[in-house]
Amino acid sequence: MAHPYRMREIAQQSGLSLATIDRVLNRRPGVRAGTVAEVEQAIAELDRQASQVRVAGRTFLVDLVMQAPARFSSAVRSALEAELPHLRPAVIRARFHLQEASSPDQVVRTLATIARRGSQGVVLKAPDHPAVVAAVDDLVQAGIPVVTLVTDVPSSRRIAYVGIDNRAAGATAAYLLSQWTPDGHGAALTTLSSAAFRGEDDRGAGFRDAWAELAPGRRVHEVAETDGLDETMLDSVAAALEADATIDTVYSIGGGNVATLEAFRRAGRTCRAFVAHDLDADNAGLLRSRRLSAVLHHDLRDDMRRACRVVMQAHGALPGPVHSLPSHIQVVTPYNEPSAFLPHR
Repeated sequence: MAHPYRMREIAQQSGLSLATIDRVLNRRPGVRAGTVAEVEQAIAELDRQASQVRVAGRTFLVDLVMQAPARFSSAVRSALEAELPHLRPAVIRARFHLQEASSPDQVVRTLATIARRGSQGVVLKAPDHPAVVAAVDDLVQAGIPVVTLVTDVPSSRRIAYVGIDNRAAGATAAYLLSQWTPDGHGAALTTLSSAAFRGEDDRGAGFRDAWAELAPGRRVHEVAETDGLDETMLDSVAAALEADATIDTVYSIGGGNVATLEAFRRAGRTCRAFVAHDLDADNAGLLRSRRLSAVLHHDLRDDMRRACRVVMQAHGALPGPVHSLPSHIQVVTPYNEPSAFLPHR
């Protein structure tokens, strides 16, 4: 576990005590494997962020808390780390709490741990649940600003929401799919990771309202509570296809698109048009192979930059009022993929 960092830096990054860091680094007996893993993670995070740390400047420790499939949380993490060197004059150090499937209670426990250890800010993607609302309010009461990301917790005391206008995104998906299947009589399928996420619920509502106007008489079926994971999505979509032989159009709200297409293949069915969210590695590949019609994309690096700036504004390090501002939505097709996602030649 060789490293160039002082124990105090590792303790701050991990949220553990100096005594615990000393026991781990000196391989003393009686240390839990989970504690060793926390120290190793802290050192790895310091390694990734070393390029942006300087002696001068104010340092902010920010916690990214996400319940999301790994393909998306990894993209968000990469976007945040890519922005860290560009957030001068402040130095941002990030801690990551990323889970694919978790309950509101697990999110609450994570937020309580952050409150106990201390932080300059939390960027949060979590369900809109009363227990999460209360935990967010406790953080803000303790002087730790919370910025919600991608999906909002609007009744909480969070200081800002960073992400797209989800209801508008859902309506945009309905518009695109109705234009691409103008002669269609088939049903549309919407796939969610969980309706407990306010953002996903808003996307679904925006889609249904616009679809009723643009494709009157065509049904909408919803698959939810899959956590956006391929295994659960495959079974849920397969069941939906078996229940309705007319489903031929998909709006993916919560991911799991490889599995959704596999369910169509196994059923011997064709998906005539398919709109998804976020240009992660899976979706970029599906778009290039023409298996997705379009991806509703927003710049995650811009989102993370804005989230960090909001945290700094909340602490008075940057001027200007703190407010929410929707991200720009880009409709990406196989012909206009952003250069950052193109394969290296």
